[in-house]
Amino acid sequence: VELAEPGGGSAQPGGPLRLSCMAARYTSYSFGYYCTAWLRQAPGQEREGVATRDRDNTTNYADSVKGRFTISIDNTKDTLYLQMNNLKPDDTAMYYCAAYLGRCGGSGLLAATYQYWGQGTQVTVSS
Repeated sequence: VELAEPGGGSAQPGGPLRLSCMAARYTSYSFGYYCTAWLRQAPGQEREGVATRDRDNTTNYADSVKGRFTISIDNTKDTLYLQMNNLKPDDTAMYYCAAYLGRCGGSGLLAATYQYWGQGTQVTVSS
């Protein structure tokens, strides 16, 4: 499966932003069948998991974004979303969507879990 993230953007602290990730499927499995996730990487830091969504719609979030970010999927459009609210300057990073043909399990927030990656999109939060 190939993943494409059309664009991130900029926001002021406290503002919202929504990321999209479109999947082009080349297997017999629907995009919703995959463990899907958003991860991010700030300059000089390791890539970290932000949010995951499993095939049973179970979601999991990093502590730093709980209550502010929401991951969701539109299976009719094969598109994964990340709604980000109350953004903070520390949220500034390159954001990646990722997918794994399996269950997220306990390792869903780990970058090493994922087989398929989007190209990344920059999110900048500043006043």
